[in-house]
Amino acid sequence: MSRLRIFAEDRPDQPLLDSDDHAQIAQALGAVGVRFERWEAAADIAPGAAPDAVIAAYRGDIDRLMGSEGYQAVDVISLNADHPDKAALRQKFLNEHTHSEDEVRFFVAGRGLFTLHLDDKVYEVLCVQGDLIGVPDNTRHWFDMSEQPYFVAIRLFTNKEGWVANFTGSDIAGRFPRLEAA
Repeated sequence: MSRLRIFAEDRPDQPLLDSDDHAQIAQALGAVGVRFERWEAAADIAPGAAPDAVIAAYRGDIDRLMGSEGYQAVDVISLNADHPDKAALRQKFLNEHTHSEDEVRFFVAGRGLFTLHLDDKVYEVLCVQGDLIGVPDNTRHWFDMSEQPYFVAIRLFTNKEGWVANFTGSDIAGRFPRLEAA
């Protein structure tokens, strides 16, 4: 189940808001410029489906976003607990960083925890199957896929080289819950 928890940046132990209501999550995130939507597949997606089949199942929504937002590239990332580089991949995303472009992820399967640092608040967004999150460019954030990752996500990019992180050097991410505790 999707969930949003909002914290004061200096109080990682005391949420100001804790909600699993999708409409409330979308409204709260929309108020700070973050896209949060639910998508449904146009066709059944079987576990282990090829990236082309995953993209084809969501082609209508992908085309809508590419047309309205100017995204130039789309791909599929799939990670599970058996992946030999799971620890290194997890570590790559755990520290606060920004991007010069929006970070758009749609969860076809599994889950992941996006944590956004906006002004003096921290927004912890648990994304699950069916959730799309669009983090605006230059937003401080981090992502946790857990020690035992399982997710399949469609990614949209304006930069054809894809994901390029600019790390802030802040230690704030280490003070907030990880996916296991979420």
